[in-house]
Amino acid sequence: MAARSAVVMSLKRVGQRLLTGQGAAGMRQAMGAASGMGAWRQTSRRGYAAAPSSEPLKVQVQTPYKGYKIDPPSTEVQTSAEELVKFYEEMYRMRRMELAFDNLYKGKLVRGFCHLYDGQEAVCVGLEAAITPEDTIITSYRDHCIQIGRGGRVQDVMGEMLGRKDGCSKGKGGSMHMYRRETNFYGGQGIVGAQTPIGAGLGFALKYLNKPAVSITMYGDGAANQGQFFESLNMAALWKLPVLYLCENNHYGLGTADRRAAKSIDFYTRGDYVPGLWVDGMDVLAVKKAIAFAKEHVLSTSAPMIVEVDTYRYHGHSMSDPGSTYRTREEITGIRQTRDPIERVKKLLLGNDLISKEDLKAVEKTVTKEVNEAVEFAKNNAEPDGRELYRDVYINGTGIKLYGVDRKVTALEADAV
Repeated sequence: MAARSAVVMSLKRVGQRLLTGQGAAGMRQAMGAASGMGAWRQTSRRGYAAAPSSEPLKVQVQTPYKGYKIDPPSTEVQTSAEELVKFYEEMYRMRRMELAFDNLYKGKLVRGFCHLYDGQEAVCVGLEAAITPEDTIITSYRDHCIQIGRGGRVQDVMGEMLGRKDGCSKGKGGSMHMYRRETNFYGGQGIVGAQTPIGAGLGFALKYLNKPAVSITMYGDGAANQGQFFESLNMAALWKLPVLYLCENNHYGLGTADRRAAKSIDFYTRGDYVPGLWVDGMDVLAVKKAIAFAKEHVLSTSAPMIVEVDTYRYHGHSMSDPGSTYRTREEITGIRQTRDPIERVKKLLLGNDLISKEDLKAVEKTVTKEVNEAVEFAKNNAEPDGRELYRDVYINGTGIKLYGVDRKVTALEADAV
């Protein structure tokens, strides 16, 4: 068993069944109630042959954590077959959605800037597994999958990407400005690093309102050298704000490698007086454990913390960047073959008989159908009405009027105010 994987199974019924070769069949018989998020209750209606077990499993993280001014957590992570299937489904959904945007962009149905997240899915999924909707999130322009992680639907993101009225930002935000207030997602920011001081502000609000939650402030290695990041970090530390700074280090800011732009590429150590933690961002279980550890630390100390997730993007910086002029195809292929986050979970599931190949194929088929239907929905959805140009600019009822060059209020402007 140990030679086949790094998984250390519980000595309870699940582990005994695996060790004695009963595998997936035994685990299915031991299936307990679905998790609080109801993941399997939802997917079991989709026609899968059997539900995976919710019995606890213990897994060893392959790459140890590294801590700065803090002792890192243990490498043992508790999960279940049910959770692993859920992780696989969520990451596969994000991957299929981003690849659909690749095709739509090439077909000129998605216009403007388009920054894809494929390769980095474990960061978003592991993050969401460790927090609650009460925790706030703000991120950069690479935000499509964060919207999904916060509970958004694929068709909401698809509609926004195509500039349609039923998009998550009413078709007015586009690729870089997803938003979901009901689950405290404060959107993507188009300016590099601009979200970091806003994240500190969200942390201030949480503290002011006495909410037991943290502000997840996501930024990339390209923003890690910016002054506004260090200014906000200083304020968060000085005022003891519950801010978890999450650095997604995909190793390239535009086309510049991190080692060419930063004197120190150990971004988790760059907080000086703020503790930090490094984690393999291509391992969804490692991310889950790291974020849970960091959130607990932030809340217990009433002080910020930095978590650096070591990840990788398969596409270029944006769709206008082929991504192959500053790195080799061999490098990209090597990461895909050895560190791909989706393949890691797939090997864990199949290698330990936690699910059958047929059931996993059913997951993929269902997700692919969902994404394809979302594409058709967005193509057929109407564009925003012209009046939307004047909405969401000022608060309605303020008495403010917008005038044209002829100093007249048009019908559209009158509707807006």
